[in-house]
Amino acid sequence: MSVEISNDYGKIDISNDVITQIAGGAAVECYGIVGMATKNQIRDGLTDILRKENFAKGVIVRQEADNLIIDMYVIVSYGTKISEVAYQVQSTVKYTIQKLLGLPIKAVNIHVQGVRVTNP
Repeated sequence: MSVEISNDYGKIDISNDVITQIAGGAAVECYGIVGMATKNQIRDGLTDILRKENFAKGVIVRQEADNLIIDMYVIVSYGTKISEVAYQVQSTVKYTIQKLLGLPIKAVNIHVQGVRVTNP
C-alpha cells in the first residue's frame, strides 16, 4: 500500500515502508526509547528489540481520507515517565513526517510493549 499525492506537476506515490522507516528512526532518537517492538510481542512473549531494517514490523501506517494514522509499538527505558516519553515520540514523529513528506497526520498512537533496564 502507498500514499498518493497529486499536484499540478503529476502524481507522487510514497510507500508505507518509507513512512515506517522515517517514523521508526524518529522514535528511537527520542529520550527514553530503548527500541521498537513487534505488534504481536505481548502475545508471543518475546521482548526482542527490532533493528533499523525491521522498523516496519513495529510501525503500522493507515490512511483515513487525506490523513495518516500511525501506530507505533515501542519499548521504553526503566525509570522514565512513560506518558512524557510517549508524548515526545508523538510530537517528534508527527513533526518529522510533516517536515520531510508534507503529509497530514491525524494521530500517532503509542503502544508500550515493554520496559527495559538499559546498561549505562
